Amino acid sequence: MRVDKWLAAVNVIKRRTIASDMVKSGVVYVNGMKAKASKNVAVGDKITIEYLKGAKEFEVLQIPTTKTIPKSQKELFVKEL
Repeated sequence: MRVDKWLAAVNVIKRRTIASDMVKSGVVYVNGMKAKASKNVAVGDKITIEYLKGAKEFEVLQIPTTKTIPKSQKELFVKEL
């Protein structure tokens, strides 16, 4: 799954367009390397997002099979480090 789709699907970022813009801006890193929107994520990858107030790091636990998941199931797919 593409990194921008994954960020939106697991409710890390509210909309995919915002996720795509963040990736294009260069604030999203996958395993320490700047990500492109087409970068595929896999289980175990570490995703870092650099916000103005500091960076947040997430670990990919699962890849969702649907477009979005319920917010109550977020902890099954992503772990904030």
